[in-house]
Amino acid sequence: MNYWKKEEKMKIINKLKNRYRKASKKEKGIILNEFLHLTNYNRKYAGWLLRNAGRRVFLKRKGKKLVIFVGEIRKKKRRKRAKRKIYDKEVLEALKEIWRVSNFLCGKRLAPFIPEIIPQLEASGRISPSDSTREKLLRISAATVDRLLKDEKRKVALEKRRGRPKIRSLVMRQIPIRAFSELENPPPGYIDIDLVYHAGGNPRGDFIHTLSAVDIATDWFEAMAVKNRAQVWTFEALKAMEKRFPFPIIEIHSDNGVEFINAHLLKYCQMTGKKFTRSRPYRKNDNCYIEQKNGSIIRKFVGHARYTTEEELNILNELYGYLRLYVNFFQPTMKLIKKERIGSKVKRKYDTPKTPFQRILSSPHISEELKESLKKEYQSLNIAELWKKIYKYANQLLDIAEKRKGTCINEKILEEFGIETKVRQQE
Repeated sequence: MNYWKKEEKMKIINKLKNRYRKASKKEKGIILNEFLHLTNYNRKYAGWLLRNAGRRVFLKRKGKKLVIFVGEIRKKKRRKRAKRKIYDKEVLEALKEIWRVSNFLCGKRLAPFIPEIIPQLEASGRISPSDSTREKLLRISAATVDRLLKDEKRKVALEKRRGRPKIRSLVMRQIPIRAFSELENPPPGYIDIDLVYHAGGNPRGDFIHTLSAVDIATDWFEAMAVKNRAQVWTFEALKAMEKRFPFPIIEIHSDNGVEFINAHLLKYCQMTGKKFTRSRPYRKNDNCYIEQKNGSIIRKFVGHARYTTEEELNILNELYGYLRLYVNFFQPTMKLIKKERIGSKVKRKYDTPKTPFQRILSSPHISEELKESLKKEYQSLNIAELWKKIYKYANQLLDIAEKRKGTCINEKILEEFGIETKVRQQE
């Protein structure tokens, strides 16, 4: 009998294991015989030791039993993918300029509109891309646009703030209610109107308001600043805005504020043959079409500061004169086509992004003569020039708001003007 110590046996095993594993079948038998002579192990156990020495033991469940496996745990090496950067820095810089001039649109709205914007920005000298860069911009997808602009979107924090109607009137009883779901696929002419406050967090005294209106079918947008919320100024602004719409107004839909729910407007609608409806009290979703415009257009360019003077009123109306052209001819929107509920989730499907001008051209309810006049007006416009004029007046409002201290809700209100400040510094 052999009385080898365990440490000495392990030295023998470590010495023979590599030679045993590489040997042929005949050589393995010779090595195994030698090993048995030295250690006096069982032949089957000795072969197992030489095969598995140095390997890890791990468990694996087979049904209800735990089976012991011996082997080397090898990690799969992942092949490194060769990085191909298609959209380089030149493409990103041009895309940033397009995104900035297009009012920071999302990728789904911006991507189909890029081929139309590039020639206008080239004509105004805002961008001068090479042929390869232009080709990349023309074929870029919506997902790639969002991915490339991810860091820029973090810098530009855009917040949506909307108001809530709180005032009711006795005239409500004479005006029918229309919920948001009661009107499906209307023709052009059904407009929603609303009044946006420019109080800066201080509701006392008189301050300027903005009367905004949007057509449900085409998203055509109009806005006009008024001295205060008096019925006379609101009524005059509404009649002036009615002339700007490229089609006749069929129905006017408003919230429950006293500036709209009054005998003057009701009588005017009855005399001119227009329908007049209102939303349900404290149901802002009934005015969803105009509420989203108040946040994405009015608050975006005007902010939340307090405006009271005649000078500010004139600046606002000059701003809205260019803003209406910019929004109606160069700001594509998406409309909800289908909504399906699957369990706890709602799946929504939208149409192809189109500008209000494009929706009018595709509408069968609009005359060809009107479409031709809008085409001529569109050809006379340039998005870069409109952008420059819009921010010229927006920066004037910003200067006034910065000089007048204590008129904002808090310090964060001026952050709404962060975009304007950056644009002004760049220009």
